[in-house]
Order: sequence, then C-alpha cells, then structure tokens
Amino acid sequence: MKIAVIGSGGREHALAWKLSQSRHTEKLYAVPGNPGMADIAECVSGIDIEDNDAIVKFAKDKEIDLVVIGPEVPLTNGVVDALSAEGIKAFGPTGKAAELEGSKVYAKLVMKRYGIPTARYEVFGDAGRARVYVRQMRQPFAIKADGLAAGKGVILTKDADEAVAAIDTIMTDKAFGEAGSRVVIEEFMQGEEASVLAFTDGKTIVPMVPSQDHKAVYDGDKGPNTGGMGTYAPAPVITPDIMDRVKKEILEPMVEAMNKEGRPYKGCLYAGLMITDKGPKVVEFNARFGDPETQVVLPLLKSDLVEVMLACIDGTLDKTPIEWSDGAAVCVVMASGGYPRSYEKGKEITGLDAAKADGDIVFHAGTKNVDGKIVTNGGRVLGVVGQAENIKAAVDKAYEGVKKISFDKEYHRTDIAHRALERL
Repeated sequence: MKIAVIGSGGREHALAWKLSQSRHTEKLYAVPGNPGMADIAECVSGIDIEDNDAIVKFAKDKEIDLVVIGPEVPLTNGVVDALSAEGIKAFGPTGKAAELEGSKVYAKLVMKRYGIPTARYEVFGDAGRARVYVRQMRQPFAIKADGLAAGKGVILTKDADEAVAAIDTIMTDKAFGEAGSRVVIEEFMQGEEASVLAFTDGKTIVPMVPSQDHKAVYDGDKGPNTGGMGTYAPAPVITPDIMDRVKKEILEPMVEAMNKEGRPYKGCLYAGLMITDKGPKVVEFNARFGDPETQVVLPLLKSDLVEVMLACIDGTLDKTPIEWSDGAAVCVVMASGGYPRSYEKGKEITGLDAAKADGDIVFHAGTKNVDGKIVTNGGRVLGVVGQAENIKAAVDKAYEGVKKISFDKEYHRTDIAHRALERL
C-alpha cells in the first residue's frame, strides 16, 4: 500500500515510524514531514496541509491508498470528508465529528446532554460578564479558549485575580486568536490527570495503553503549560477498575452520543481525564492522536497499525485483535531554551547519529535540515523515547538517550514519570 502521513511533528514521526513497520506498507510519504521522518518516508514539501483540495490532489496524483492525518486543524477543516468523497481511505473523524475538539463549548454541551462525567462549567462570549462571574464565585478555575489553540489554550487559576487575568489574556489580548472569542470557565478539578486514547470504528472501542503527559514546563509541574514536556505509559493511576469505568462511563457513551448527534466518530478518540476521588472525569476530548502521548503509546503496540486503521475505517474493529507489549515507554522532550515563550531557532543538533547507532528511539518534532546539518526549528525539538520492561528502566533508558544529544540552550525536564516512580 501507498500511505501518506499528514503533518510534521513528533506525533507524525511516531505514526510514520510505526506505519513503516507494517507488512502492508510499500511506499510511505510524509507531508511535509521532517528530517527524522526522511529516514523512513519521502518528505513532500510545498503542500498546504490546511488546503483540502491540495491534499486530495496529492493523494490522487500519487495513488495513495491510505491517508493518516496527524494535526487537528486539517481534521476540523474536513479533510477526511474531502478524501472520502474521492474514494480515498483516510484515518480520522469527519469535520463535524472533529468539532468535539474544535469547540470546547460543543464538547461540553454533548457531555452534559448525555451524562458524561466532566467538570461543572459556564460559557461566556463577553469578557465583562466572564470577569463578573469569576469575581462572584471566588474559587479556582480552569479558563479555556473555546477553539483550537495547539494544546495551550487552558489557563489554571487559583483565585479571582488570576481568573480575570486569564480571561483578559484569552478574550481581550487574543493570545490564541479567534479561538478565544468564547471561553469555557470550569470548576478546578482535584486529582491526577491521565490520557486514554482509543481506536474506534464508530461502534467498537478499543482503548490504548493509558499514558500521562507532563504539561508544565518546569520540574515539579511548575511554570506555564506547554504542548507537553514528556510522557510515559502505562500510567498506573489508570488501574484496571478505572479503565473499565473510563470505557463504560466515558468512551462508549461518547461514541454513542456522536452517533445520536448525527456525527459518527471514527479514528482515534483522545480522552484527557482527571482521576478524582469520585472517579474519572473528562478534562477534554481531542479528535486525533495526542502529542507527545503517541510517542509512548505506539512503541507498545504489537499489532499492525495499518490493519488497525483500516478496521476503524471499514467498520470491522470488532474482528481485529489488538495486542500490546507488557513493558513501558517514556518520552523526554528536548526543547529550545525559553519555550513556551520566545526562543531561538537554527541551533545545530549534535549526537543524533550516536543515539541512532545505539538503537535509541528519537522522534523529531521541531527540526530542519540546513545544508546537511540538522538544526532546531521549533519549541519542542525532539522526543527521546526509552522502552523497557518497566517504568524505572524506561526512564533510565530515555535519559541515557538524552545525554547523547545536545544543542545550544537545550532544555528538558528531569522528572518525567515522577508520579509513576513514586508509586514503586
């Protein structure tokens, strides 16, 4: 099969890496891809991945059999609809189904309508009314931009002053553009966060190995939120009993709800969860693979990813066995100094060949090839993954890989998987 992966980040590199291992993959394209993906796929630049017509034309010209969409914007733009209309198989939800991520307001309304556990909330399209509300309530809140904000549109606040400042940042200063035209103001949920991604064909749901992201930029979960500074899987906070509740109380009801809404959901359904003393509650839904969760979940997948994706598209997931490794995986993100605020690009990266020679898994996220040299080209630059028989060994392996790689002003957290290690 000829397969194309849409996107250029660490998640897309992980997807391409896993797809390249399939017995069905004859030719792999990455649009636009990155220098790391170039080792396993033909990278194709010059195509706007947010232009559905351009993606369809490329797929038709190259006679692509399967298109795998990584980022959220093409999905919410309806690229799956456009490809499907031309008879091209595409992994991911339709544009209407992807609104589950595209609009936090819509997601909350669906959860409320169908009784899916989540935080209490209010929606505001007027900054003045939002300010009045948080000053009256005087409690911790999560202030969320309604639309897509590259995983950074949530501000956690401890009191009314911080909540007002967050509202101003999102709605008045437009820190996230038009995504902040409306805000969802949620009660602050106490507990431990975790992510459960699931394959679904719109009927059958198969949860993946649970993982935990580290959003805050600094050790000890301090500092501003990022797109994710590291992940590990499995996350022990998701016990077998909790996973059973997640499937029965959250994943299955949501897929059923989307069918009732006339928006059948196929692809990867990502549930960001808070494990509270009353059980799992939804923080957010995403309509695609997580980043950097994908970088630790897919290394643990023993089954053929192409076969699983085709089953999701064709509605045969119930007939497709999916197997997982018993071990663990840990991803440490190597970032540009200053991220998630201003940072410099163009720093030469050394040690990649040494890491590769030692068999380390290194996913490129923000890199660029300049005259044969790999340089930094983003805030999150690399994801170094350690895979081993348990979390402790995987942590050690990941950080051993990190030590081999360097670039000017490189920064990474030193405590990835600390919650899992504290449970040992």
